[in-house]
Amino acid sequence: MWSAMPSIRSRTLSLVFEIPTSRTLEFWRRIEEGEFHTTRCRGCGALHFPPVADCPECRSSEMEWVELDGRGVVAAFTHVVARPASFQGHAPYTIAIARLEEGVRVLAWLRDADITRVEVGMRVRLQVGRTPEGEASYWFVPA
Repeated sequence: MWSAMPSIRSRTLSLVFEIPTSRTLEFWRRIEEGEFHTTRCRGCGALHFPPVADCPECRSSEMEWVELDGRGVVAAFTHVVARPASFQGHAPYTIAIARLEEGVRVLAWLRDADITRVEVGMRVRLQVGRTPEGEASYWFVPA
């Protein structure tokens, strides 16, 4: 007969990842300047978000930075009420994936939206600015 193995509850772990950004650092520099850019392959013309250093379509490393208009339509969303431990200080929030007019999909928080009116197909636009903690970031707002 199988029975559950004895266990004990361990302490909470906090993980910090070092993410190499040298070839996409330009994205964050532009966010700091209030602009929203991504990469386009000079070889095949494919637009990629998040920015990439090498094109997954044609494998070229010849990328250029292009500014995105930021207007789009919500493709999917979720309202987060049961927040992860690191977000307990935040009120419940909405995360959306929007397809921008340029064709790429972007995942970001949706701010300043009536939760009862958020729906697939809703028009949104990206804003770039500072979080309450002072970090440069981007999010959607209703268009």
